[in-house]
Amino acid sequence: MTLETDNFHEENISYQNLTLRQKKQRLQELAIVFLRLGTIAFGGPAAHIAMMDQEVVTQRRWMSRSKLLDLFGITNLIPGPNSTELAIHIGYDRGGWLGLLIAGTCFILPAMLIVWGLAAIYVQYQTILELGWLLYGIKPVIIAIVLQALWNLGKKAAKDNLTKIAGLLAIASYLFGFNEILTLILLGLGIMLIKNRKNIGNFSGAFLLPLFPIFGQIDNTKNIITSVTSLKIFLFFLKIGAVLYGSGYVLLAFVQQDLVERNHWLTSQQLLDAIAIGQFTPGPVFTTATFIGYLLGGNLGAIVATVGIFLPAFLLVWLIHPWVGKLRQSPWAGGFLDGVNAASWGLMAGVIYTLAQSALVDWFTIIVAFVTAIALFTLKINSMWLILAGGAMSLILHLLKVIS
Repeated sequence: MTLETDNFHEENISYQNLTLRQKKQRLQELAIVFLRLGTIAFGGPAAHIAMMDQEVVTQRRWMSRSKLLDLFGITNLIPGPNSTELAIHIGYDRGGWLGLLIAGTCFILPAMLIVWGLAAIYVQYQTILELGWLLYGIKPVIIAIVLQALWNLGKKAAKDNLTKIAGLLAIASYLFGFNEILTLILLGLGIMLIKNRKNIGNFSGAFLLPLFPIFGQIDNTKNIITSVTSLKIFLFFLKIGAVLYGSGYVLLAFVQQDLVERNHWLTSQQLLDAIAIGQFTPGPVFTTATFIGYLLGGNLGAIVATVGIFLPAFLLVWLIHPWVGKLRQSPWAGGFLDGVNAASWGLMAGVIYTLAQSALVDWFTIIVAFVTAIALFTLKINSMWLILAGGAMSLILHLLKVIS
């Protein structure tokens, strides 16, 4: 028996075959895990995925790392926030449609509430709290956590020479600024065709049907809005959630174009403050929509903006998740997923290179990252405690600086 693929217990039985008590317990576990992850998930999507890997695969053994990697690869191919969609996938896999709702909502909720509260303070005092110091000790911890996930995921993603080459090409693509979605699709198709070159005459593209939403991305963000209403806020963010690929920071480009320049709903300073809020709060960067929604429409605006931007992620996962197993069984689709998984790993490696440049700024942060990495690889400490330790060190250094 291997830890990763076979050492599962009754909790890995299909949700439909569980007793009512077991179903309730599984849903409660999903709520607890993703509420905690949503509360401590600093560092952006790469860090979120690293934490889910540690929690779901290493500690709880809810699924194999290969399956998690397949789900991660799929999330890269559909619009919306990748780490949130991965949480939703895990929830659906563990608890059906109720698990889908619980995992996704619990992962989003802590960040939404924090951003909502900061937005209320911002409107009252027209300034944001100076909390950037908090990330000084947390960022290097995040780097170590992502490194561990890269190592673990890389052992599954780089399964042969072809996928190793695909991963390296993805890293190069990221560093040279090529389109991420195009990189994923081209490398996926390339690996698929090479692995199935002997059966090229039997190719059928039917397996791509569940992924058709990725080919329908349209930049349809030209609004003709002149006044702000809750419905218009909802529709604006619903549209963005349905078509937006890439990191949450791409969202800010849409907001700049539509809400600042075209419709003048926000000022440039308000947008800059929204960016700052997204940088030092945990959870999905897409909860920046909560902040903007509050500025535009108060409490109701915060709610409808958040629901609007995340709703497409829930719907897309609900539609696509049942196909993941079927895709893996097909040699053509399996080859495509192998290429996408290797490319996803390569893009993640590129992201950590960028993160490291802003996180490892002096000897203290380098030492913190190094010690954290040793703790993760040798002592198997839960990442939550390491993040809290990083935050505590930031607090102590900040207080010493204030006192002096």
